[in-house]
Amino acid sequence: MYDFEYGLLLNLVCYVPLIGALVIVFLVNKENKQAIKLVATLTAAIDFVISLPLWFLYKTDGAEFQFATQMDWIPSVGVQYLFGVDGFSILLILLTTLLGLISIYSSYTAITEREKEYYVFLLLLQVGMIGVFCSLDFILFYVFWEVMLVPMYFLIGVWGGPRKLYAAIKFFLYTLVGSVLMLVGILALYFYNAEGMAAIGLPGLGNVATFEVPVLYEIAFQIPPELQFWVFLAFFVGFAIKVPMFPFHTWLPDAHVEAPTAGSVILAGVLLKMGTYGFIRFSLPLLPDATLKAAPWVAGLSLFAIVYGALVAMAQKDMKKLVAYSSVSHMGFVMLGMFALNDPGLRGSILQMLNHGVSTGALFLLVGLVYERRHNRMIAEYGGIAKVMPLYAVFFLIITMSSIGLPTLNGFIGEFLILIGAFRAHWWWALIAASGIVLGAGYMLWMYQRVFFGELSNEKNKNLKDLNLREQWTIIPLIILAFWIGLYPKPFFRMMEPTVDRLMTRVEAVMPVEEAVAPHAQPAAEEEHHAEEDEAAHEE
Repeated sequence: MYDFEYGLLLNLVCYVPLIGALVIVFLVNKENKQAIKLVATLTAAIDFVISLPLWFLYKTDGAEFQFATQMDWIPSVGVQYLFGVDGFSILLILLTTLLGLISIYSSYTAITEREKEYYVFLLLLQVGMIGVFCSLDFILFYVFWEVMLVPMYFLIGVWGGPRKLYAAIKFFLYTLVGSVLMLVGILALYFYNAEGMAAIGLPGLGNVATFEVPVLYEIAFQIPPELQFWVFLAFFVGFAIKVPMFPFHTWLPDAHVEAPTAGSVILAGVLLKMGTYGFIRFSLPLLPDATLKAAPWVAGLSLFAIVYGALVAMAQKDMKKLVAYSSVSHMGFVMLGMFALNDPGLRGSILQMLNHGVSTGALFLLVGLVYERRHNRMIAEYGGIAKVMPLYAVFFLIITMSSIGLPTLNGFIGEFLILIGAFRAHWWWALIAASGIVLGAGYMLWMYQRVFFGELSNEKNKNLKDLNLREQWTIIPLIILAFWIGLYPKPFFRMMEPTVDRLMTRVEAVMPVEEAVAPHAQPAAEEEHHAEEDEAAHEE
């Protein structure tokens, strides 16, 4: 179940930002702004470097959770300190450490007030996000999930735009409501596994009381359909708010628009993935029967979000708000692939989580860079700025093409697999989803044309400076990643393979036979390739 080798590594990745935050709080004077920035940047850089061995040391041929740490925390009720990851978690941890470093480095000139508190909150936010992806005990997961809300609340509420308090409170309340419902679902599983719930006449299984997620995986097929339904519903609201899915999405545009640039990057790149992470880590493997029954409804909401988000984005006059609504559409693709409940759909869904973090995170960075120069995000205020900011125009074009799914860039691979998965489930799902891709290309290219091409008529834009070296290095890593995933995605698929196989085994167990065979079947060429490998191994 667990591989405890290199268990210390995961704890270092999680808590190095906490050490950096404590150093800034207790050892750095708030007037020494250069030292604050240096410590925060070094901390984030060290954390990113420490996280890289997870990629190289992960054993892709094992189904167990790796880099594990396990010890009693609150033994009287079965709560443990339990860390462990699979390839899916590692991909999101690496995305988090990279975007954390970029967010801190990009804030040097954007934040000029209360810098000490700002960088402390950014580092604490990173602790919470990494902890969520590492936790294999439900209560530990819930603690990190809640801890993560506080830094983001202050980042929006203190360093945000004109309506920052409204956006911060709305973000906090939405997420808190979902969290409480999720906790109710966790407790229902906990009591059913142990003594049951006498108040509602539901006997338990009589097992040792535990919140250990892999242990609860083992009782998944013993959970009655009625209980699965209610637990799935509780989890669904909690995770759907975080994604956010329609109709729980209304907090997102406000939070994105009012947040500082780094806050928007983290929000789009990592925080939204916590909802989709929750579905894949908990809902699908723990509640397979409820997942199968809910799939058409969730897919319907996802399809609506794809088209609705694209249409609303097309009507926006503010660049940041346009990118924010595009997230609603893109995350609809992630959910559609996931609830197609087949192999290509799941692979595309996981990859698209990374793609969205890279592409949309970069878009928020780029919008933030021009906002620092003009303090204006309205599309109508620009036009022809490619003449004075040619390098910025090139970077923006690459990320725009990544966002709309141009082949050779990362967005294409994820969307292509999701469309295959959707088509295998129901052909008309793929048809509606494809219309969202067309609309996405429309609003992104229209924005690019209005901002960068045409006459440079606005006098305020004629003296805009192109990107400096620091600003270039906040975007270049994301461009490299976009081309890497687009040209050679095999290593990423290899990392997620054990997770996808585990999920498909559980979902197919509750599917009708005729549905279970087709989605997970391998193409003939791939089967032949594996047969040749087996024959070669036998000869050796």
